[in-house]
Amino acid sequence: MKIGNKEFITGNTYVMGILNVTPDSFSDGGRYMKMDDALAHVEEMIKEGMDIVDIGGESTRPGYTQISDDEEISRVVPVIERVKAEFDIPISLDTYKSKVAKAGIDAGADMINDIWGLKHDDKLAEVIVQTGVPCCLVHNRKDADYKDYMKEILLDFEESIELVRKAGITDDKIILDPGIGFGKTYENNLEIIRRLEVLHSFGYPIMLGTSRKSVIGQALDLPESERVEGTIVTTAFAVKKGAMFLRVHDVKENVRAIRMTRAILDGR
Repeated sequence: MKIGNKEFITGNTYVMGILNVTPDSFSDGGRYMKMDDALAHVEEMIKEGMDIVDIGGESTRPGYTQISDDEEISRVVPVIERVKAEFDIPISLDTYKSKVAKAGIDAGADMINDIWGLKHDDKLAEVIVQTGVPCCLVHNRKDADYKDYMKEILLDFEESIELVRKAGITDDKIILDPGIGFGKTYENNLEIIRRLEVLHSFGYPIMLGTSRKSVIGQALDLPESERVEGTIVTTAFAVKKGAMFLRVHDVKENVRAIRMTRAILDGR
């Protein structure tokens, strides 16, 4: 899979570093609203081993308030432009809105990371086809109301995949993310992490994003600032389950965890 000017090889594990340019994200809201702070953080994550940066301009924490397209664009586009100008790193844009996606891609974004799996905005698939960028389809629901949880997750992914195929998005442009923390109970989150390998049935790369999330906080009874170790456990588990991308806040620690896990699995 090619994202921006970089080839991502099946069988390897890559780190997506998180850059939230929001005032209210659950873990780091407000820390990188200033351009200098955002750029310094990108530089730091690159030094720590980040392979791709995911830039988000709207918090999607539980109970988040949706902002306007124009406000989101005003947050992400200047940052995308500067990151593209100053660093040789692929850029993912975390948005589910077609207008924001188009503006972000025009500014230099190389990929769209959609927490609604292209089900929120029916024009987003068209933007992705026209621009030729890859997309990550994240599983999500408005409510954690399941009769047969694992079966319904797979059916929901089939719906998203059908949407992208009808739109003309090719298989080499698709990543799947089980959507930890999105429309799921604590037990649901644990189960999909434990059974992550079932997503391989679709034949697409898998991304896992558990970093500092509530499933870790509930398991360990810890605040966001103390969830690094819990995140690392899920990262190592995801590597063993064949995930290709790990979306994290703490790049250095997770890169080391990935390297150690791969050393054990590969015997070298």
